[in-house]
Amino acid sequence: MDSKTVAAILADFRDGRLSMEQALDKFKDLPYEDLDFVKIDHHRMLRQGFPEVVFAQGKTPAQVAAIVERLAQVNGNVIASRATPEMYEATRALVPAARYHEVARMIVVRRDEVVVDEDRFILVMTAGTSDIPVAEEAALTAEIMGNKVTRVFDVGVAGIHRLLAQRQTIEEANVIIVVAGMEGALASVVGGMVAKPVIAVPTSVGYGANFGGIAALLAMLNSCAAGVAVVNIDNGFGAGRLASIINKMR
Repeated sequence: MDSKTVAAILADFRDGRLSMEQALDKFKDLPYEDLDFVKIDHHRMLRQGFPEVVFAQGKTPAQVAAIVERLAQVNGNVIASRATPEMYEATRALVPAARYHEVARMIVVRRDEVVVDEDRFILVMTAGTSDIPVAEEAALTAEIMGNKVTRVFDVGVAGIHRLLAQRQTIEEANVIIVVAGMEGALASVVGGMVAKPVIAVPTSVGYGANFGGIAALLAMLNSCAAGVAVVNIDNGFGAGRLASIINKMR
């Protein structure tokens, strides 16, 4: 239910193509639809420009499939994050257009092509190869939301010459997402190189003293580089969504 749909319903009512009862029936799922185990926020597209995203972790395959099916009936593009192959199989049985991105652990229904500004891109970087799943969650989220995305992986500070070799790409990006585990130092280094928004994503990758990503989170929160914002541990989706909002601002 986006602004164009609402406008079309109102126009049909104004011009007599819909009765009052018919128009109200089309609005009946605003602000949400109650399926007993979930209340789907169909108003999200109208408020925020993208439908409600399903956080699949902790839900059953049947629940994920039912939510995605209903969202896909009223939206062209749908995302379910932290999904398993079993969840995907249950979803595909109800929504044949669904696709599974194994590395990002995301189920995606992508039927509407969003106009992409080729001159403004989001750069997604990782410190190491082990950080790629979270980075792909961020990158895929941003792409589905209509952004050009460039990926640069495995450029951590332990081999800083790898990072410096990407300087031109870093400087050309409009928004930068930095995904790093271990000590999380990459965000500070990148933040000190550019006058661009840097979204830091700590990952749970690391040895014992990393404390499941807490060490990287605290390092990023304490960065002395200006312009670095931090999302939660392993929250690639949150970083991709925030980067998309920033990238589309004028």
